[in-house]
Amino acid sequence: MSDDAVTPDGKDWTWVLTRPCAECGFDPARPVEEHLDALEQHVLRWREVLVRPDVRARPAPGTWSPLEYACHIRDVLDVMASRALNIREEDAPTFPGWDQDAAAIEKDYAGDRPLAVADEIAERAGWFAQAYADVRDDEWERRGRRGDGADFTLRTLALYTAHELVHHAHDVSA
Repeated sequence: MSDDAVTPDGKDWTWVLTRPCAECGFDPARPVEEHLDALEQHVLRWREVLVRPDVRARPAPGTWSPLEYACHIRDVLDVMASRALNIREEDAPTFPGWDQDAAAIEKDYAGDRPLAVADEIAERAGWFAQAYADVRDDEWERRGRRGDGADFTLRTLALYTAHELVHHAHDVSA
């Protein structure tokens, strides 16, 4: 692996749906609505990250820069909004695989424009919020399955996404 290659994260992070994350402080026991209400705060936090002078600097070999993490957040919001809509519109959909590390290379996260990414995060957060707008009580437990076999409900997908936002902000000290 070259010095500029990012070490892929092969961990199964679905455990964050059942217990707090000691690294970032995310607590899945909080009501999902609280996590969804925090979307705007996350958008502002990432905008602050994206104007930092070190936005392109990797803190260590094999670790994404703040800009690369921000691009990942933009794409997470996009992918998860699509999955949430699939769960709401289809019975037990299976989601296509998404390789975040391949996406980082294909979309050249490191070469992206920080202010454009800030705007795209805001746009994608809006899409994500819209996917969860007016969820009825009987919809929260609708299910979908990730390509690797992990099952999600509309509720756990929102929590999983919220953890991504919180954890990666922690990763870049936002």
